[in-house]
Amino acid sequence: MSDTLRGADIVTRSLHRLGCRRIFTLSGNHIMAIFDAALDAGIDLVHVRHEAAAVHMADAHGRLTGEPGIAMVTGGPGHANAVGALYTALAAESPMVLLSGHAATWELGRGGFQELRQAEMAKPVTKASWTVSSIQSLASDMGEAIRIARSGRRGPVHVSLPSDLIDARVDESAVTWPTIDAATPAALGEADCAKILGLLAGAERPIILAGPQMSNPRGRELLASLEAAAGAPAVILESPRGLADATLGALPDLAEQADLVVLLGKALDFSLKWATPPSFDATVKIVAIDPDVELTARARREKGDALVFGCVADPALAAEKLTAGAKRNATRNTTWLAEARRARDARPASWQELASQTPSRLHPAEVFRTLRPFVERDPNTILICDGGEFAQWGQSLLPTRRRLVNGVAGSIGSSLSFALAARLVEATAPVFAVLGDGTIGFHIAEFETAVRRGLPFVAILGNDARWNAESEIQRRNYGTNRMHGCELLPVRYDQVVAALGGHGEYVESAAELPTAIDRALASSKPACVNIMIESTAAPALRLPL
Repeated sequence: MSDTLRGADIVTRSLHRLGCRRIFTLSGNHIMAIFDAALDAGIDLVHVRHEAAAVHMADAHGRLTGEPGIAMVTGGPGHANAVGALYTALAAESPMVLLSGHAATWELGRGGFQELRQAEMAKPVTKASWTVSSIQSLASDMGEAIRIARSGRRGPVHVSLPSDLIDARVDESAVTWPTIDAATPAALGEADCAKILGLLAGAERPIILAGPQMSNPRGRELLASLEAAAGAPAVILESPRGLADATLGALPDLAEQADLVVLLGKALDFSLKWATPPSFDATVKIVAIDPDVELTARARREKGDALVFGCVADPALAAEKLTAGAKRNATRNTTWLAEARRARDARPASWQELASQTPSRLHPAEVFRTLRPFVERDPNTILICDGGEFAQWGQSLLPTRRRLVNGVAGSIGSSLSFALAARLVEATAPVFAVLGDGTIGFHIAEFETAVRRGLPFVAILGNDARWNAESEIQRRNYGTNRMHGCELLPVRYDQVVAALGGHGEYVESAAELPTAIDRALASSKPACVNIMIESTAAPALRLPL
């Protein structure tokens, strides 16, 4: 007689076969059988303090490795807590899977414990969302979830797991185990490549705008090669600020002059102002290369005849093919490219002298001038930037090779969770999280997770005792005398972190900062460098610099 397996065993063994060795999770009644099954499957459970943190960690894992991170939460309120974080992963095109416990199938419609229409709730913030219908489909459901997450325009997938199916048993011989689906991404066809290269060669001021899927070291290298070969500046847009992201310097001033925009996996959306004046010239032509046919269709609806070409292709493969083709064509506008690079990369010389005018406070530029050498010591350093004005200074002044930002969703609060996942992916190089005092309040308890799991990183906290991005909106739009409702206390977050078992540093002057960072790194603990800063708007660079 063959052995029997619980549904929980099928879930964990399927995930293991598909390459999963770690699940980010928070316990709850509906998923206890899966906790038990994970022991035999050899899957590490990273147990966190809030369900949204588990999703953020799976999101970071997906961005850093390119393989889906797995989050697991209990049903009802646990699922509801997790869903909001899926939007950040969706906008960042991050491959991940959320598994949620669920009321038993026989309880549905009868007021079951924590009964909720979970799949419907998660659907708007995922690529796909469903509830498993039978124990026989559990293995294939795990395979399908991971396949969808890593194919096309990557993103999050949700699957709800009814508790009776998790506890039910089936003969092991009846299980068809999933295999890793080596789905072939859509390549750029020869004719399409030739058409796009012809449009690039015929443009005087082309610009290539890539989506978040390219914001990894390989994507950045591909774009640098394409930029050099095609003579067109190529940048990643991974912020709700679009071209106004401080990473890109004064490039928005030149984008207004572009006569051709190539969208390389970048959706035509609000972050581009839909490629309309004054951000772009009224006559600008658009090329859309996207893994999602619906987004090329949307670009056509938005731009009409201004969309001169659209095709379905994987952005990375398209970048490779376009680079190879462009290298065979010696015609390129080096003057335009040089001008664009200067605008993107230059920073005002005055920034080297920027200093706070407020006693016992630092200017953000002072913070990041000091931090930069620490970030540059190791090429594998992971930098995480999260939040509004303070993080924008960081994005402008710090290198970008291996970086995570809070993303196009415009959400904040993910950085501490990102840092834990980053440390699990990167065992030795430093991990720095740049965030503000508003942001740290979302998931400060994850310092306890980091201490418990032995995951050292350094949080660089800019503390101005306010929600500064919103305060700046109030000041600009309504006047200084109408600024209210955004005040915070100048909390000693360093002491909070120390109380949770980590290392804390408190900084009130630029002279104190280097040694504070040194001590934080040397502590080999999750650390918070709590830096008192003056409230300053994000940098907005304009030509000439």
